[in-house]
Parts: sequence; C-alpha cells; structure tokens
Amino acid sequence: MSDFDFDTLIQRRQTAAIKWQVATDELPLTIADMDFKTAPAIIAAMQAKVASGVFGYESVPPAYYTAVAQWYANQHQTKLAPTWLQFATGVIPALASLLRHFSNSGDNVVVQAPVYNTFFNVIAANGRHALSSDLQYDRQQQRYQIDWVDLAAKLADPRSTIMILCNPHNPIGQAWSPETLEHIIALCQQYQVLLVSDEIHGDLVLGTPAYTPVFKLKAAAQSKVVALVSPSKTFNLAGLHAATVITADTNLQAQLGLALQNDGLSAPNLLAVTGSIAAYSQGASWLAALKQKLTSNRQLVAQCLTQQLPQIKLASANATYLLWLDVSALTTDSAALATYLQAHTGLLLTPGNVYRGNGSQFLRLSTACPTAELQDALNRLVAGVSAFQQEA
Repeated sequence: MSDFDFDTLIQRRQTAAIKWQVATDELPLTIADMDFKTAPAIIAAMQAKVASGVFGYESVPPAYYTAVAQWYANQHQTKLAPTWLQFATGVIPALASLLRHFSNSGDNVVVQAPVYNTFFNVIAANGRHALSSDLQYDRQQQRYQIDWVDLAAKLADPRSTIMILCNPHNPIGQAWSPETLEHIIALCQQYQVLLVSDEIHGDLVLGTPAYTPVFKLKAAAQSKVVALVSPSKTFNLAGLHAATVITADTNLQAQLGLALQNDGLSAPNLLAVTGSIAAYSQGASWLAALKQKLTSNRQLVAQCLTQQLPQIKLASANATYLLWLDVSALTTDSAALATYLQAHTGLLLTPGNVYRGNGSQFLRLSTACPTAELQDALNRLVAGVSAFQQEA
C-alpha cells in the first residue's frame, strides 16, 4: 500500500489545464501530463516559498545544480560535473535556442520518426528542415529498430548539422541501450553532427532495460553532445518551466550560456528552483510509488487488450507512461479512428500520424491517471472499437 495518493480523481475541468479543455462528457488521455498531484514535499516547499510574500528576481544557486547532479548519481549511477549543467526555462525552449545558435537556416535536423511531434514544429518554426531516419517496426516482435545504414546516410548529408535523439523515445516507449547510444554518438562524431538528447522521460522507465543517460557513457563526454533533462514529466511539474542543459564540452558550455542568456531562457521564475530542488532532493520515494502505479495501470491496459481487444497490440517498450497502440488490424488511418472514438464515446487519444513515420497505424494513450479514470477510458475504447468495426 502506497503512502501516496494516486487514486483520488482531481477535478481539472474548468481550469487552465490544456489537456482538460474538452467537452463535459469527454475524457482526454492525450497530452503528457499526469492527473496526479505532485509529491507532497514539492508542494510544501513551494507553499513555504509563496508564504514568504517576497517575489523578486531570482537567480539559480549552486544548490540547484547539486540537487540535479545528486539525483543522477543516486537514480541513474551517472556522474555529472556541476560545470556541465546550465539552467533553462524548458526542454523545448532550450532545443529551439540550440537550433538557432548551432545551425543555419535551411540546415537538416535529423530525427527518428515516429517521434515527439513538437520536434517537427520547433524545427520548422526556426527555419530548419526535419530529416527523418524512420525507425523500422517489426510487427511480429512488436518492436522498433534503427536502420543504421539509413541513419548514417542522413547524418552524412552535408546539410545535416544537428541530430535530435529522444532517449527514452516518445512515443514508442523505448529506452535505448548503451550500445545503441554509443553507435549514434560515433556516427554523429564521424559526420560532425551535434547530438542533442532529449531525456525528459528518463526517470519514467519501468523495469529493464533501464534508462541510460547519454552522459553515463564516456563517449558522450568526449564528443559534441548536449542532453536536456527536467523534473517536469517525472513529477508533473510542466508549469514550473525548469530544465537543465548538460554538456561536457567546454566550448559548447560557453556558447550555450550565451545562447540561453540571449534568448531569455536562463532566468528562473519564482518557484522553478524551489520546486526543482525539492523534487530532486526529496522526491525519490514518491517516484518509486508512482512507478508502481504506472506499472499497475500498464498491466490493466495490457489485460484489456488481450481479453477484449485482441485486434489492438501493445507496441510500447517499457519507458514512459504513454502507451503506443498498434491499430493496424483495424485501420491504416489512426486519425480517423481517433475522430470516431471521440465522436462516439468521448474518449480522446492522440492519433499517431502526428508523430510521422508509421504513426498512422497507431494511437497513443496516457496511463498517468487514477485507475477509475483509466478503466472508464478502456470501457469507452472497447465500446468504440466494437462500433467502429461494425460500421466498417
């Protein structure tokens, strides 16, 4: 029995929550934020900060970097030197800044679709071109693999200057192995491509294989590599706007510092430092309990698919609370299926086509919610798929 509450249904309708700006009878399991309260220690720390009544300009103290480094040492057996770390107001703002300052207009930015759709948005918004080396899906094994020949060719293109790695990978839920990461680093080094690793879901890996922070590898410290991490997914703190940019390269450190400062991304808001330090220094037991809850919810979904929806396959590996559902036996147009489910059952899932690659055959479902909410969603899914098949 957990000491933390992951079962109370929290009323998020009629709030500013983007995810819950839906009709009264609709249930969204879409955007990657949780329908759980964050860790009590984080809430208490932020309440104490607010109670001070003084809301002036903030700087980032050494204690912030110590907390981040200690977390990665304790949770992931990864040693991060404090000088490698710089504060930013978010992973995506930091990524956008990297694109602007370390590539030129029209350059290729290599990605691996299906992948987090905001990558495509931020690449295009900054005048760069997304070049995907699509992951290859083995339907028999229900698992994705990297096409190494294709990836090498995309990185070898003279216009390719940056690669964005998603580690663990969203939406397929895969934590890349050390061998895979080392191979990617070697290719980027060979073709002089800056590797940027988005590791925002790193704390949310359930069982083995484990998450390997890119800076757990010596190769990363010896190459042009940047990692982006944040407590936002781990502790449901997206609204805090806090992230850490990591690189061991001293030249990159100086250039990154200037880039983040020039783009207005280096100054924290009132609660960013306070909340982050509390998360990293006092949140371990809450995270352990959360992962037990997410494991249980994942098992509930897997059981439902096996027993009631065998035509849908669970294609996720073991990372993130976002499940990747193979609906290719039902349709090759997951957007149409998602629209049907919303119209006929009120269930909102994310159509996989937004992640490109072979995403048009998949739906993404978030399990970061109380069991009652998830069971409601599964009941709607079963009813919706049955009706969809009857009309097909």
